[in-house]
Amino acid sequence: MSRSSPASPSATSPPRCSTGCRLKVGVVGCGVAGLAAALALARRGHSVVLLEAFETPRPRGSGLLLQPSGLAAMRALGLKEAILARGARVERLEGRDLAGREPMRMAYSTWRPGAFGLGVHRASLFDVLFQAVQAVGIDVRTGAAITGFDALTSPTLADATGRRHGPFDLVVVADGSASSLRAKVRPRARAPIYPWGAVWANATAGPAFEGALRQRYDRSEVMAGVLPIGGGEVSFFWSLPVRSMETWAAGDFTVWRDRVLGVWPQVEQIVAQFTGPEAFSQAVYRDVSVGRWCAGAFVLIGDAAHGTSPQLGQGANLGLIDAVELAARVEHPEDLPRYQRVRRLQTAPYQLFSRALTPLFQSAGPLGPWVRNALFTPLAQAPLLDRIAATTLTGMFRLGLTPPDLRP
Repeated sequence: MSRSSPASPSATSPPRCSTGCRLKVGVVGCGVAGLAAALALARRGHSVVLLEAFETPRPRGSGLLLQPSGLAAMRALGLKEAILARGARVERLEGRDLAGREPMRMAYSTWRPGAFGLGVHRASLFDVLFQAVQAVGIDVRTGAAITGFDALTSPTLADATGRRHGPFDLVVVADGSASSLRAKVRPRARAPIYPWGAVWANATAGPAFEGALRQRYDRSEVMAGVLPIGGGEVSFFWSLPVRSMETWAAGDFTVWRDRVLGVWPQVEQIVAQFTGPEAFSQAVYRDVSVGRWCAGAFVLIGDAAHGTSPQLGQGANLGLIDAVELAARVEHPEDLPRYQRVRRLQTAPYQLFSRALTPLFQSAGPLGPWVRNALFTPLAQAPLLDRIAATTLTGMFRLGLTPPDLRP
């Protein structure tokens, strides 16, 4: 068998650890989930190698919202205070359409008095995690785009330059929703691109945009948002069909800016800072369906295992929790199936919610916004139902008990 070709996942059972309780771990991907997993596993005494495709590790993406669940994971990693110092406190979420309806209105205090989310630049979260990884002396190997491996048990990984890494007792695949390794580990996995994505850019903003994630809707064909991310900055995003992104980038920027102000006049001070489409980055999303996350010594985590659209704002949060629970629950590779069963109690509902709710906010035609307005406007205001909605949006919904380390 070629060293870059995986064995059949169904043919091999999980291996016994070759080094007792101290595992040799390879973590593929230097994003949020990968960094958190490397850190959490190293602190458990395992020998960790972090493999990153880029020559210089760097974050990808703009602002994100750390929910109480993600903040609990950062606390478990010993990094909550560090990230709080880099972000902006978010007390509520609010979304309004052109008719003044509020299908999105949720205060974190509805879930628990004093609760909040944290808007943060992805680069800030990356810096906090990466500095912690460096502080514990994890072996970080850059320019290591993993292209294959020689076996599912005690695998040695091969990168695009021909270098070999391993062998490892455990390989954590955390290279995102567009994972190149996922199909080799789980050949039947699917990850179609959502038909709608977004363009985003950062800007400075005044006090009027503090304290909340704000969104504006024109039916379900337009969704704009502003998220405070700390340091007086906000992340501004505008949804677009993926097929229209190149047309948007080549179009008349002034016409687009006028359209934005027609939907949301209050963001004039923000969009005035953007001189053209080159100020924006494009984001596309995938609906990841894997089945089992693990095969032999391999386990998928984060968006590589359960990526969704950003509508519920849970991607980074679920990845952080994956990492913390992986380190807590897996002492030997044969623990991986049970780890997945436990994590599915949280990730599966969020995947279901995402698939069901995304078309209500990003789609063409009248049906999506009609259902959204009929369902969410009363839901945001009804006693008890608003608490259920708040529990979901805070990232604390799960079918089983929350592990002690992740209780807020």
